[in-house]
Amino acid sequence: MIIDFHTHTFPEAISKQVLEKLGKAAGVLPATNGAASGLAASMKEAGINYSVNLPVMTRSGQVSSVNHNLLAGMEALAADGILTFGGMHPDYENYKDELRRLARAGIRGIKLHPAYQKVDLDDIRMKRIIACAEELGLITLIHAGIDIGLYDHNYSSVAQILTVLSEVRPEKFVLAHMGNWARWDEVESDLAGAPLFMDTAFSVGPLDPYPDAPANPYSHVVLDDNAFLRIARKHGTDRILFATDSPWQPQKRYVERFRRIGLTEEEQQQILGKNAERLLGLEK
Repeated sequence: MIIDFHTHTFPEAISKQVLEKLGKAAGVLPATNGAASGLAASMKEAGINYSVNLPVMTRSGQVSSVNHNLLAGMEALAADGILTFGGMHPDYENYKDELRRLARAGIRGIKLHPAYQKVDLDDIRMKRIIACAEELGLITLIHAGIDIGLYDHNYSSVAQILTVLSEVRPEKFVLAHMGNWARWDEVESDLAGAPLFMDTAFSVGPLDPYPDAPANPYSHVVLDDNAFLRIARKHGTDRILFATDSPWQPQKRYVERFRRIGLTEEEQQQILGKNAERLLGLEK
């Protein structure tokens, strides 16, 4: 069983434009067409059983309509092995009702992106959403650390994460990008071992450069094998989730990368699928 815990899809009609805009800003070449069809083809090529689709709400006005469309297409996505999360924005007033709607529909979790939403993770608006999601049994996945396309401020720093853990105490709490992208020294010293999950998205390379995009100061900031193994084992390989951030990295290459990164067979099985299978409730 292989589960990719961190992927993105966009409506087919706009996926090309979205990938061009985001790819140039980040300086990273996408590996699929950005639509669900591209992800499904990529999964088949890589031998991936399930991928988790993570919508990002950049405006509060998107929340209801985007979630509505995701719910309407949920069965079609699932037929291709794509399990979609819902999205939430910290300024959305009826967040409790919306989270209840998602939970009743069988959605397993939500995505928050402090950098795109320009709200610090330890802001009360973020904390109350995480607390409500936890009460409903929903997973909360956070973009953690610097964003490669928006690197003016770390909206989800290690210190902020520790505050949320202390005050909210979420149990189904996932930090993307190995706990804090581009701040892995702090992850290793202060965060590894905390009661949370980390996904591997964008944390090991290489990153394929977008042709003729402006130079990006973070385009080569990835973990080497030894650093990855140190953090994963200090944190506990039973709380690391395989993730690619597709379409921003090729799934097949990422799977092959993990096969030779130095993990034991048991650690590979945990990270590539067993941990996610347990967290998503797919074991039955």
